[in-house]
Amino acid sequence: MCLILVLLLYACGEKSDTAAVLSVHEVMDSVITRLYAQVPVEQYNSIDEAFILHFLTFEEKKVLSTRYQYFRVNVPVMVSLMRHKDQQTVPFWLEDAGFTRSGKIVENEEYEYEVWQKQFEPGWVELGINGFDKHRPVYFVSVGPVNAADELKITNAFPEQFPTVPMTVGAFTYHDWPGLELTAVPPELVGQSLFTTVRGRAREAHVVGAFRETLFPSSAVPDQVMQTWSGDPKTSVDIQWRTHPGVKESAVKYWVTGTTDTLETKAVSNTLQDRMLSNDRYIQRHTVSLRVLKPGTRYGYTVGSGRGNNWSPAATFETEADEDKGFSFIWFGDTHCFPDSGRMITLADQQHKDIAFYSIAGDIVSTGLYRDEWDQLFQYSGGAFSRKPLMPVPGNHDRQDGLGAQLYYDLFSLPHNGPPRVEPEASYAFEYGDALFLMIDATSEVTDHTAWIEEKLTSSKASWKFAMFHFPPYNFEEPYQDIQQAWVPLFDKYHVDMVMGGHIHYYMRSNPMAGGKVVDSFDQGTVYTISISIPSEHNDIGTEPYAAARYKDGYFYQRVDIAGDVLSYRTFDDKGTLKDSFTIRKKQKR
Repeated sequence: MCLILVLLLYACGEKSDTAAVLSVHEVMDSVITRLYAQVPVEQYNSIDEAFILHFLTFEEKKVLSTRYQYFRVNVPVMVSLMRHKDQQTVPFWLEDAGFTRSGKIVENEEYEYEVWQKQFEPGWVELGINGFDKHRPVYFVSVGPVNAADELKITNAFPEQFPTVPMTVGAFTYHDWPGLELTAVPPELVGQSLFTTVRGRAREAHVVGAFRETLFPSSAVPDQVMQTWSGDPKTSVDIQWRTHPGVKESAVKYWVTGTTDTLETKAVSNTLQDRMLSNDRYIQRHTVSLRVLKPGTRYGYTVGSGRGNNWSPAATFETEADEDKGFSFIWFGDTHCFPDSGRMITLADQQHKDIAFYSIAGDIVSTGLYRDEWDQLFQYSGGAFSRKPLMPVPGNHDRQDGLGAQLYYDLFSLPHNGPPRVEPEASYAFEYGDALFLMIDATSEVTDHTAWIEEKLTSSKASWKFAMFHFPPYNFEEPYQDIQQAWVPLFDKYHVDMVMGGHIHYYMRSNPMAGGKVVDSFDQGTVYTISISIPSEHNDIGTEPYAAARYKDGYFYQRVDIAGDVLSYRTFDDKGTLKDSFTIRKKQKR
């Protein structure tokens, strides 16, 4: 009864100092730390809601009951909480806080929600977590005045980044699924203030079935060594690697191959946490940006710290030459984190040692929020990215449930020259040889990229122009009309030679296209390509009148060779067999 009384006071009364109360995130960090210290590892997978409620302290329960979502109202209100009917366990605090089932139902195109309601007096409204499971269709709330004549004002809302919209048929609730619209709303709720949210909030207190172990934990010895570029490929390279968190200081030693003069540059190091990774919760990620290098020069390097064996095996990187000698690169479609895609990357590394760099067109891993999946990607790829730079773009699996792509940003050091309203390193551009590469985060707002794409295309003097992004605008399953409308006219106007994508899990290469139609020559249109580096899921890939080559299954990677006005494109399978090829010969250099 004492807990119920306190929860009721917190749910409908005034509180003196909201800033002094811990957040859900802080409480769960502390809870998991204590759990690791007190509970044997063999019990983690058997933890259920009853266990965790017994494990929590009174103060922790209070925070989890009131700090998930809160706001102030100026008049008496009815708060309606829409809870997905298929969630097996009702949030532990809901009935204790005074909410009751109303019998009303709210529906969208996928889910049905039961409506729980409670009346609040003017002041704070405080609501608790969605649960200790990871039930993705999290609850959402609407608020309306009890007295129709009152003018409701909502202030001090947390989380502040999620706005309210009118509650009505056609409204959306989840920012990570804005196309999922309400289809049935009780008349008495229409017009209320609907608090939008993201499905990722299910993870904030996720404990039941949440614990994971990485197959490849960190140590004092550097691993996951990777090259990227954040500056000019002629004079710079970025090198990143991992150790356990006990290694706070680390460095790169590098030298021009064939010489004995060695330089050393200290790394910038950051501690990364994956709270539910029970055998490797924290790691140290180290990054060095080497500048003022000599163009067209091969360097040897090693990363590590101290003396002894805490250094990586020596590897090499090579800066781009001043003069255009032509170059090659390899790109992959969705790699996720499978051993199969890793073997393909390793095969490409073994058979194409002369390339300049690699690219991945998004869905680099299957769950970008889980660091153990990135561990698998690095392990299975056999160190390929320590020998040649990797320049990727994020896909929808790399940022999930509206929670962003923080691990992607933590792991990769990439150019900060993208659109102003898009997160740094999500979208960027770079030039290599006589080619411009637009690396676009298609999971971000399409319209935020349009002006930037045009500016990059107009300002570049490169003869060859490429765009890489995850969602392919032309495909048999889910054509992206917004991309076709916003970006394709620019690809046509400024003659982008090739667009590279993934996502649909099959292989397709189009004939040259302009205005959505096949044209007579590569000089008149753009080639749209889709590739996949994991098992396909399609039995039928429909028909595509614009397609020049298609495969409904298989594993593929692509090699592109550029030599002056000639581009050679070859697609290989996981055995190194040539599956598709074509050549572009430009009529004249622009």
